[in-house]
Amino acid sequence: MDNNAVERGFEWDDTITKDAGEYILLPEGDYNFVVENFERGRHPGSEKLPACNKAILTLRIDAPEGTVKITHNLFLHTKTEGMLSAFFSSIGLKKKGEPLKMNWGYVPGATGKCKIGIHTYDKDGETRKNNDIKRFYPKEEGPAFKAGVF
Repeated sequence: MDNNAVERGFEWDDTITKDAGEYILLPEGDYNFVVENFERGRHPGSEKLPACNKAILTLRIDAPEGTVKITHNLFLHTKTEGMLSAFFSSIGLKKKGEPLKMNWGYVPGATGKCKIGIHTYDKDGETRKNNDIKRFYPKEEGPAFKAGVF
């Protein structure tokens, strides 16, 4: 059976054929995204934010450099209500000045636009970089939305 034909679990003695994927670091900028996955999680608490629920989003960005998946946490706390508002506005569910009951059922498959940045950190004595979300744009404001991309 062709291992690439259908997604499935491997048997212990199966043959693997794909090479390791290359890590893609996108340049800082504005990108369209699709929410590929949403999971419910729990933030244990930190110096900056008490324990609370969190939404763990997997955002897919299809860029000229390749497809990148970014994990982004949204914390369900009054301290981060503005970030929640920005996300729901970005996917077209929240209108400015209007309250919104968060409906997570609409999140998977939703599309929006965000600003991607580069986060630099140290791990095991090595400086590393990854992409992170700097902000979400309201659905009606981004240039791609005006051009009818969505």
